[in-house]
Amino acid sequence: MKFLIKNGRVIDPANQIDDIRNIFVADGFIADSDSIASSDQDVKVIDAEGLIVTPGFIDMHVHLREPGQEYKEDITTGSWAAAAGGFTAVCCMPNTDPVIDNHVVASFIKERARKSALVKVFPVGAITKNLEGEKLSEIAGLVSAGCVAISDDGNPVKKANMMRNGLEYAKMFDLPVLSHCEEENLSSGGLMHEGLYSFIYGLKGIPAAAEAIMVGRDISLARLTGSRLHICHISAAESVDLVRQAKKEGLPVTCEVTPHHLALSDKIIGDYDGNTKVNPPLRGQDHIDALIAAVKDGTIDCIATDHAPHHIESKDCEFQMASFGISGLETAVAVCMDMVNRGVLELKRVIEMFTLNPANILRLNGGALNAGMPADITVIDLKLKKTVDVASFYSKGKNNPFHKKELTGWPVLTMVNGKIAAQNGKIII
Repeated sequence: MKFLIKNGRVIDPANQIDDIRNIFVADGFIADSDSIASSDQDVKVIDAEGLIVTPGFIDMHVHLREPGQEYKEDITTGSWAAAAGGFTAVCCMPNTDPVIDNHVVASFIKERARKSALVKVFPVGAITKNLEGEKLSEIAGLVSAGCVAISDDGNPVKKANMMRNGLEYAKMFDLPVLSHCEEENLSSGGLMHEGLYSFIYGLKGIPAAAEAIMVGRDISLARLTGSRLHICHISAAESVDLVRQAKKEGLPVTCEVTPHHLALSDKIIGDYDGNTKVNPPLRGQDHIDALIAAVKDGTIDCIATDHAPHHIESKDCEFQMASFGISGLETAVAVCMDMVNRGVLELKRVIEMFTLNPANILRLNGGALNAGMPADITVIDLKLKKTVDVASFYSKGKNNPFHKKELTGWPVLTMVNGKIAAQNGKIII
């Protein structure tokens, strides 16, 4: 199949392009403009006038729940949600059952994705066996099976010597270590951010220091080992300061932020809606301001959803009993584009954080629109207004705090390997 995506505003940070131009696709790859013409009989023309055309968006932090918790999500439904949300590739975290701590489970995920996923699925292997923090996983086997990073996400690696060993082992493969930074002696039993509103609402708080202490420890270990460290779902102002200083030192440290930590504050938890319960918790406005400043100055490298779907019973209950997590694949791009439209975020910076930067961190063949690269493309209508309706989600998880919110700026086409996976919010099978 050949495509001509014409008249769109092409924003490709990898090539410093921001211009009205055409994109040609042939046989699954970005094609040179000389190799295809709109007059060809077998070319499908897509008019992108007034739309934003970008490299395919990459979400480097999702939970697809398969194997073991398919009642929450599976690779098929998670990939549908990703495609509908504008993503062409996702990286799935290892806290499955069994855990992705060996080549057998990693190979299973790759094979399931090959057969049933609409988008590219890259497994992330566990740092430690069964995420228990006691013994390193079979990291060489994980790499050979296609894992693009290692992480114990969902659990911090409590022992500093074990985290050091993981970093040193990963360095042998130039593999990034994705760190869930949480000092559980401070966060244990916490339900929301510790601050004014936790006092007002009568809920046990999780101090920002619970994150920052572990960020500081892991940066120290990155300094010691020279290994590539990536901080997951950063949420605290002090954590941002630590990463900023590490980058000034030239350390190989990167980080990500979620759309919900940029857009929502702890104030909304006064409704005691379990859909606002997430780990790390939604923080106060001072932390949000620090995160937004860090997006603007480049301290934060990527935006990632931390897509964490749950079944309804674990969210539609008392706040104290609700599970942590947000099902975010289908609203992440719209939340960020809405912030662009309101002047909070800058368009090209957001696109860079969804494309070039995650591709570079994970060493993926993507994030750009060079001729010869796989035709992974996201098209966005920055003016499209829609109201979030979780009933329309392809994800099994309906736990999303933006339900019934009107957002402006939505993905309208997702192309993976030169095939349309989703259009106007509907998947194409």
